[in-house]
Amino acid sequence: MSIPAKVVSVNHLGKQVVSSDGMLTILHDINFDVFAGESVAITGASGSGKSTLLGLLAGLDSPTSGSVELVSQNLNQLDEDGRAKLRGQKVGFVFQSFQLLSHLTALENVMLPAELNGLEMAKENALICLEQVGLSERANHFPKTLSGGEQQRVALARAFIMKPAILFADEPTGSLDETSGNRVIELLFDLNRANQSTLILVTHDQALAERCQRQLHLQGGHLV
Repeated sequence: MSIPAKVVSVNHLGKQVVSSDGMLTILHDINFDVFAGESVAITGASGSGKSTLLGLLAGLDSPTSGSVELVSQNLNQLDEDGRAKLRGQKVGFVFQSFQLLSHLTALENVMLPAELNGLEMAKENALICLEQVGLSERANHFPKTLSGGEQQRVALARAFIMKPAILFADEPTGSLDETSGNRVIELLFDLNRANQSTLILVTHDQALAERCQRQLHLQGGHLV
């Protein structure tokens, strides 16, 4: 039986920032690997470093010490443009606040990553993605006319249009009611399986965390 490839490798990762009280250590010597096809939840209390860790894994922030390898690329060895190119080709994102562009329709929001990466048939692929999340009839609606659950489903469609190797989700149901949140969770895992992506999510929701194959718990910046 073949061994799954590592898609994330974290080695002695640390993050410090300067605060009014001096140097503040947010993450202490974090080490773990994530393999292709895994679903992993990062849990912990507010202020434990979860979102900071997610930002470092995605190359949105730089560590003070240690390294992250994302799909075999050492992020420390890439400049900002290189990290952005890698994210565009290999990574999808889902945020608590949706991060849709208000002046674009649902369809245009989903098309955007495909157009930026020169994907052919961007519109046709975006329509397929919207159909997968049950929003094909809302394709020409702007975000302000959509409910929170519908906006997050548009965000899911946008995240998966490039068939990412890895999906990062930061509190994907944090701003939704229970019914909408449950629907988004089901779609998230269904799409992830269909695309054979690796899923790493940050959540306070223990029920959501338990849907994942593995949990990484942060406490005071330490992996425990």
